[in-house]
Amino acid sequence: MIRRRHFLAGAGALALGPGHASAAGDFDAAFDAARALDQLHSLTIAVDGETLRAEALRGPALDAAVNVMSVSKTLVATLAGIAIDRGALPGPDATLGDLAPELIPAAADPRVTAITMGDLMTMRAGLERTSGANYGGWVASADWVADALSRTMVAAPGTAMQYSTGSYHVLGALLAKVTGHSLHALANDWLAAPLGFRFAPWTRDPQGRFMGGNNMAMRPAELLRFGEMIRRGGIWEGAQVVSGEWILRAWMPRTVSRFSGDRYGYGWFLREMGGHRAYYARGYGGQMLYVVPSLRLSVVITSDNGRPARSDGHQGDLNALMAAHVIPAAKALAS
Repeated sequence: MIRRRHFLAGAGALALGPGHASAAGDFDAAFDAARALDQLHSLTIAVDGETLRAEALRGPALDAAVNVMSVSKTLVATLAGIAIDRGALPGPDATLGDLAPELIPAAADPRVTAITMGDLMTMRAGLERTSGANYGGWVASADWVADALSRTMVAAPGTAMQYSTGSYHVLGALLAKVTGHSLHALANDWLAAPLGFRFAPWTRDPQGRFMGGNNMAMRPAELLRFGEMIRRGGIWEGAQVVSGEWILRAWMPRTVSRFSGDRYGYGWFLREMGGHRAYYARGYGGQMLYVVPSLRLSVVITSDNGRPARSDGHQGDLNALMAAHVIPAAKALAS
């Protein structure tokens, strides 16, 4: 049995004591494989609440906050869960028409009123997506919420997943509307403060709303703390940050990504890795948070966000790194 101390409480707690060298060494093959991925910047691995090893292989230092890109979607979905826990929102089945009809532009398809919070969190609003080739035009618009909700309905709400940052921006606007606080304030009060850090302000739309679903910045250790809180059933240092019930709902597969084939819940992707169920948050370029509850494993990867990370490219390489190296080493520690 390996005796472990907990190093997650401080963002700068990255070094291991001498008694932990053998545990950290079990991940040598993973770090060797990571060094061969020129897009990968840093790798941080925690088992049972201890950061066993963390290295910046290239790019920003570990104590620098980096843009986690669409990992922000997972953070915003968690804020929605906290809002439900606190009674600020009735639940994922509540509709835009019921909660914030004033956000719906007059030109919107009548079916927009029936879009639910759950549809926004699973990106099944049915509207033409604002990501990919449509992203530039969307962020150049005069009103991001109105633009996202005025788009052509390409599928019935609640059916096919259309990966779209616009859905999460509408969700963020909805959270701000019903709580009376900005998304930035909610992120700091409900997530960052309990975990012991703060979010810097990030991108705002022309109306001053903080972007939902992109451009939040975190240090790797801070993102790891978020993952560990989730792995522990929403508890951090004895406080319930988000309910365990919400995490189970968020991890329930509800749709499938047509890009990766992976299942998707409320802000989390799901896939099997090395015989274990993994839940992951993903951001453009290869910003990753993996949580593998059966191995008490949390992993953070940061990468060059100026380059894409497709399932048949860098994203696939990161999944392979997890399945071929990180998970076997974590299994060896658990045996």
